[in-house]
Amino acid sequence: MSKRIFVTATNTNIGKTYTSKLLIESFSRMGLRVGVYKPIETGVLDVPSDGNELFIKACIYNPLFQSLSVSDIVTLQLPFPAAPFVANNGKDIDLTLFDKALAKIEALSDIVIIEGAGGLMVPVDDHTMMIDIPRHFKASTLLVTHCNLGCINDTLLSIKALEDANLPFVWGLNCQSEDTTFETTSLPYFNHRFDSLYRINNDIDAIAKALLDTIPS
Repeated sequence: MSKRIFVTATNTNIGKTYTSKLLIESFSRMGLRVGVYKPIETGVLDVPSDGNELFIKACIYNPLFQSLSVSDIVTLQLPFPAAPFVANNGKDIDLTLFDKALAKIEALSDIVIIEGAGGLMVPVDDHTMMIDIPRHFKASTLLVTHCNLGCINDTLLSIKALEDANLPFVWGLNCQSEDTTFETTSLPYFNHRFDSLYRINNDIDAIAKALLDTIPS
């Protein structure tokens, strides 16, 4: 089994795919063959956009991936842009389908970045939430959080969920150009609460190394 990293976020449109592509580059600089996998993508009318971005990036850094297709990267593609439970009409999802797809990717990879859908408490089906996926895959988690007003609450809730689930994780802030109030409205508390902070843009190599440290040797 290769090393496995599950990328999640405090909500949708926070920067999971952006961060995952940076991780591809970072782990590749370490000399690792990097694979990518997105078990579920909703809002797919033609090509799964997030999965395709991951696939294209992976092919650049891991030429073995050129033997695959984007359908190998995204197992469950659903047209309605909603939580998987809703987009799949509440049907049960057989997680062993994901295991089979991941095995094909792992044959070409030293480490696989698995991108979730939405946030941790997004319902996959009636039995599974997104937070159950990293446990199923025995993956370490990278939590990506935003820098808008409200990020303290969103970040702490997600951190508590991961801690309560006893899942190994690292978290980082994905600050964007429009987050102009972060330094005054939220950063003071984060600096007070945490000894150090990771920023996705500036600290991706440190984040990648920290994630590797959470994986048992």
